[in-house]
Amino acid sequence: MKYRLKARLVVLLIGIAALTMLIPLTMAAILRDAVMVRAFALPLCAVMLFALPTAIITRKQPVQFGAADGYLLVFLTWALCCLLGAVPYVLSGCGIGITNAVFESACGFATTGATAIGDIEALPKPILLWRSLTHWFGGMGIVLLTVALMPLLGIGGFQLIKAEAPGPEKEKVTPKITATAKFLWLAYCGLTAVLIPLYRAGGMNWFDACCHAFSVMASGGISTKNAGLASYNSAFIDGVSTVFMLLAALNFNLYYRLIKGKFRDIFTNSEGRAYLLIFVIATVILSFSLVPVYGTSALRYASYQAASVLSTTGSPAANYEQWPALAQAVIFLLMFAGGCSGSTAGGIKVIRHVVLFKQAANEMRRFIYPRGIFSVQLNRKVGRKDVVYGVAAFIGIYILVILVTTLVSAAAGMDLLSSFSAALAVTGTIGVGFGAVGPGHNLASFPNYLKWFYSFVMIAGRLELWTVILLFNPEYWRR
Repeated sequence: MKYRLKARLVVLLIGIAALTMLIPLTMAAILRDAVMVRAFALPLCAVMLFALPTAIITRKQPVQFGAADGYLLVFLTWALCCLLGAVPYVLSGCGIGITNAVFESACGFATTGATAIGDIEALPKPILLWRSLTHWFGGMGIVLLTVALMPLLGIGGFQLIKAEAPGPEKEKVTPKITATAKFLWLAYCGLTAVLIPLYRAGGMNWFDACCHAFSVMASGGISTKNAGLASYNSAFIDGVSTVFMLLAALNFNLYYRLIKGKFRDIFTNSEGRAYLLIFVIATVILSFSLVPVYGTSALRYASYQAASVLSTTGSPAANYEQWPALAQAVIFLLMFAGGCSGSTAGGIKVIRHVVLFKQAANEMRRFIYPRGIFSVQLNRKVGRKDVVYGVAAFIGIYILVILVTTLVSAAAGMDLLSSFSAALAVTGTIGVGFGAVGPGHNLASFPNYLKWFYSFVMIAGRLELWTVILLFNPEYWRR
């Protein structure tokens, strides 16, 4: 009975994800594109055939589970959503095979800007919209949306969000988890609603403005153009994108404190200050390096590219592989940073770097004062000791995943730089790197097995690795 109820919950979560197909389906109907209508209607109807009865049954049978169950449910939900999201690509009539379709869907839900499609601009508009929507819903999290809209199910919501949300510490900004989820989604939708007309004012049509707003707010790099946002060559669009990439990768809990008037919490937030400091330092170095290339426009390209990589959006401002070596080095180092915890960004997360830096400083003090007692302080408060252990373990696992991914990439015939940057790009959900995965390149020619492997790594990276790696521990199944 326990596993039957869990299976019903997974079906329900997939059903909610499938409802997002109504948006591109409506567009296809308006455009009278029969092929596109079929591409979205068939998977939607097939899922609803099981999800609707499941919703009725599950509503009468509240499901309670612990954090360990949440990890399995979240992983299954994301994996099945990626498979479901691949169906419209296969049925689109664009010649997209199953492997490329799954990879494209995984890139969308994992908010990774990579692609295996050669000519993006040749795709039908409903498919372009679907690519951006998978980004947008994957950014804040399908599970988070479910907890916000389905509180009547009696689901232990915090276990789901704990398994899905990025960052070492999961925090409730409001007393009730459903209220927390709703606030986070309202903030997410609000920022997106502001960004769309700004893009329109910058010269985009409404369709492109919506698609790019969905992508940027999700900290993803998917675009309706082959060259991404760089194709517009607009200082206004670059500036707006820079600001909103930074906002999307900032901890959303800070927005709640801002609304509540808790301004002191914002200025004392350790991660937020470190995040902005990294951005400023990277921008200054990049600007200095790019002055010989862009002159007075150096700050524009430097700030955009720093925000893009730091937030793990991955959308290139230009072909940075032609930039000076110093600029490339800064971009490469930013790939190790990631955005803030509790944001739509991927990567290691700035808070983990802050914790390790503070712990390293304490260890140096310990050499000077052997009998001293030192603790890590976050937000001017003493942090828990287990957070330090958890951060060290996560970074160790993160590096291990990168090394394994590098080896698998090298086995496929890629050079060392391409292999390592590809590992960073997919694990941190950045999407672009150097060499074979640099700007202007796509993964269409990569071996199929490598695309499947990258898809798995992207999902694992999006779910903070532990959610997936725990499932490979025999003790998890013996609990």
